[in-house]
Amino acid sequence: MYLVCVLLIVIASVLMCLIVLVQNSKGGGLASGFASSNQIMGVRKTTDFLEKATWSLAAFMVIASVVAAWSIPHVTISDESIIQQSAVESSVVNPEVAPDFTEEVPAEVTVETPAE
Repeated sequence: MYLVCVLLIVIASVLMCLIVLVQNSKGGGLASGFASSNQIMGVRKTTDFLEKATWSLAAFMVIASVVAAWSIPHVTISDESIIQQSAVESSVVNPEVAPDFTEEVPAEVTVETPAE
């Protein structure tokens, strides 16, 4: 689902770039080539279509971005350390070398130095 949303966002972005490049900043753009009034879709209709397509693609990209953020695959993080996880996995493979994690580790270790 996530990859489909990202792919649709990329396609919509490319289409948005093409539509914006076709438009003219002063209202002419692609419509300036259709100067004759006997066209089925006149100059005004072309600019309306390009503007509606721009806004529609922008709205689609916002909605698709929200859906993509909602459907991101989540990774679960466990409280165990990686060393303990690998030790447990190795004990499943070879139970003879299974470590014993039940013994307590002393809180303080004292080291005696020999007197000189």
